[in-house]
Amino acid sequence: MGRSQILLLCSLSLCLSIAVADWNILNQRTKNGLQISLRNYCESWRMNVELHNIRGFEVVPEECASYIGKYVTSTQYKVDSERAIEECIVFLSTSCNLKKDGKDAWIFDIDDTLLSTVPFYKKHHYGGDKLNMTSFEEWQSESKAPVLDHSLRLFNELKSRGLQIFLISSRREHLRSETTKNLLSVDIHGWTNLILRSHEDELSSVQDYKTKARKELINKGYRIWGIVGDQYSSIEGIPNAKRTFKLPNPMYHVC
Repeated sequence: MGRSQILLLCSLSLCLSIAVADWNILNQRTKNGLQISLRNYCESWRMNVELHNIRGFEVVPEECASYIGKYVTSTQYKVDSERAIEECIVFLSTSCNLKKDGKDAWIFDIDDTLLSTVPFYKKHHYGGDKLNMTSFEEWQSESKAPVLDHSLRLFNELKSRGLQIFLISSRREHLRSETTKNLLSVDIHGWTNLILRSHEDELSSVQDYKTKARKELINKGYRIWGIVGDQYSSIEGIPNAKRTFKLPNPMYHVC
């Protein structure tokens, strides 16, 4: 190889090294020239997940995993969640003309709506690792997921007002007994029906499965006043409820 070729290769190598070195979030700027800190970047990423601008991600960005972990174990996460539940209660108290004929209904998701999966995700970098469904279902089968207190408060409020409560989860049918055990262990009881995914339902997207379940309830005469879930796939689609409420969850995305 000639001297000129060696020099060319060295130059290209240097350029690539510089390009890689510069590709660091701490060195990036916005279109307006503002310096972006790692916290700025991760907060923006989390917010755009909640706004449903970022969808279909398999893992939390590596540089943001610890930030997401701090958020879902923080007072801010609790406050954000409690604010959503407060809005449910305001809606229930001011805008629901309940008939009290046994057909007034409300829907809850389960994971990260009634029960927290944060203990599982803590062991997997708060979504920084790609989800292993086998490992996740093994954890679910232990029936040790802690309750989300703010959601339990809403659950009990709905019960006291005589609404029929339906739990529609993307958990699979073979986890029914373990899921029931977990719910009862944290004082969640008195629901009307627990709906889990059958083998046939697994051929559909989560959103299609949940809209199908809602259609069946409406065909039975139920009036669905509200839905609470941590994923848009739990609250979007036709038919829908009078109001839907989204709880924060930047750890994963289910469609």
